[in-house]
Parts: sequence; C-alpha cells; structure tokens
Amino acid sequence: MIFREGDAISGKQAYAYIKINGRQEELFYAKSLEATIEKNKVDVPVLGRTNTPQRAAGWSGSGTLTIYYVTSVFRRLMLDYIKTGRDFWFDLYVVNEDPQSSAGKQSVMLKNCNLDSVIIAKFDASSDDMLEEEMPFTFSDVELLDEFRTITGA
Repeated sequence: MIFREGDAISGKQAYAYIKINGRQEELFYAKSLEATIEKNKVDVPVLGRTNTPQRAAGWSGSGTLTIYYVTSVFRRLMLDYIKTGRDFWFDLYVVNEDPQSSAGKQSVMLKNCNLDSVIIAKFDASSDDMLEEEMPFTFSDVELLDEFRTITGA
C-alpha cells in the first residue's frame, strides 16, 4: 500500500465555531488551532526494579487558538470577568473536511474551554503582517463527533 497524496488533509479546509452564553460564534477569523490531551502520570516504584515505572492517573486538555485581531468578543468576556468575577466557559467545535480526501470528515467538540489570557490592546507599526493574537486555553472534556474513515491507499 502507498499513501495517496490526495488523502492528506488540508488544514485550510477546516472550520470552527464556539458556543457561549447560548449563542454560536463562527470563527471565520481563526488562523490556526491546536488542542492537546496530555496524560498525567505518577511514579510507581517497584521493589527489585532499577527503573521507576509510571501509570496514568488522569489527564488535562490545553490548546492555543490563533486568530486575526479583528474581534472584541474575547476581550469583552475577559473584561466582564475582571469587573464581576464571573468566569466564562465555552464549547469549541472543530471540523476537518477536505473534499479531495477519501478520509472524509472528523468533528471534535472541546467542552468547557476557558481562556488563560487575552491581548487587551495591540499594534505594530513596523510590520507588514496582519495583526493576530494567540489565545491559550484549557478544556475539561472532549467528544469525537465524527471520525475519519479508514483510507485504503493505492
């Protein structure tokens, strides 16, 4: 079997949106996203062994959403937190679907996302690049709503 180049998924074919406070916000201004699940491991010392084996004892989810600096939605939410002490959580939906790939579609819902930081103001008069911002976040649950199909190769 050989991997067909047409089955590789183009990141440009993705789309994403958040659900927050009962409304949906399409992230058409998003540039990139990466979310990771990391196992929390603990040492399990075993008598008679020279190494220290580990076992999983939970997990944590974190990620980074990079967007073009064109929306005040997240700044408004962060300011509400500053003024009232009421934090905010949202669900983030990410869909990868490249019509050229026989892998089909994968949809993931990151639940109970919470931003770590938001840029409150920004400019850069020395750059030709468009303004963007990275927003690190955590999440506490995840669902795989649609899975890629198994590809067969050539």
